Order: sequence, then structure tokens, then C-alpha cells
Amino acid sequence: MDMDLIGTNDTNGNEMMVDLSLPGDVYTNPVSFIRTVRKGLPGSVLKQAIQALSADRDVFIRLLETDSGNLHRFYKRKALSRAQSEEVLDTVKLYVEAGKVFGDREVGHEWLHTEIAALSGSRPVDLLDTFAGRELVRQVLRKISYGEFS
Repeated sequence: MDMDLIGTNDTNGNEMMVDLSLPGDVYTNPVSFIRTVRKGLPGSVLKQAIQALSADRDVFIRLLETDSGNLHRFYKRKALSRAQSEEVLDTVKLYVEAGKVFGDREVGHEWLHTEIAALSGSRPVDLLDTFAGRELVRQVLRKISYGEFS
């Protein structure tokens, strides 16, 4: 079952991408992902993602290296920088992946907030602000999806 980030689950996994004004294949097609990053993620998409993940607003504050009072300035941008776009898009993609692995976006979100022994007792959400951290979380999710962890 494909998962989304916003609203209810749909059968083809495109609801999130439509709600975030992104190409439908941005999370399944690496070339589409790269094109979207090169174009720059609109600030309005960032705002929608943060609203959908409001409990994790601090993740985006750390990603964008800003503070809570200045986050709204990013919402007005026509396009984030390439680096910012890639980090935000990759992070949102990780939320979707967690939902897919657990078959439910709420369970995936809960897992991201749980201390994980395979991550030296860290919560995955606390590692999402760096590329290396996101890759570690992805590795654990892959192992779970292949049954290597209970």
C-alpha cells in the first residue's frame, strides 16, 4: 500500500505530491527528484509540508539553519536554494518511506519519534537534519522492510 503525507491514503501514492504541488513521480523517479531540486522547491510547498508535519517543525528549522521567528520568510520565496530544496524534499520523502515501511503514516511517524537501538538509542527524527543522518535512518528502514529487525 502506498502512503501519503497529507490527508488520507490513496491507492497510487500521488495525493501527497498533488497536495504539495510536486510532480507525481518525484519520490519514485530519481530524475524527477533531481529536476525538482534543480528548479527549486517553492516556499509555498515548504509551508504545506511544515503544516502537515507541524509536530516536527523544528526539523525544518534545523534543516534551513534558521530560527522559529524567521521560518516564515522561506514561505514567501519563489524557490529555495538547490541545497535547501534537496534537504527538504529528501526529508519529506523519508516521512513517506517510514509510512510505507510500517503500512501506516501515523505508525511511521511514531517510529520516527522512538529511540532506536540500531541508531545508538537516538530518535530518527533527531537525525533528519543531515544527509548522513537521513541515510542512517533509511538503512534502518530498509532492514525493517526486509525483516532484519522486529
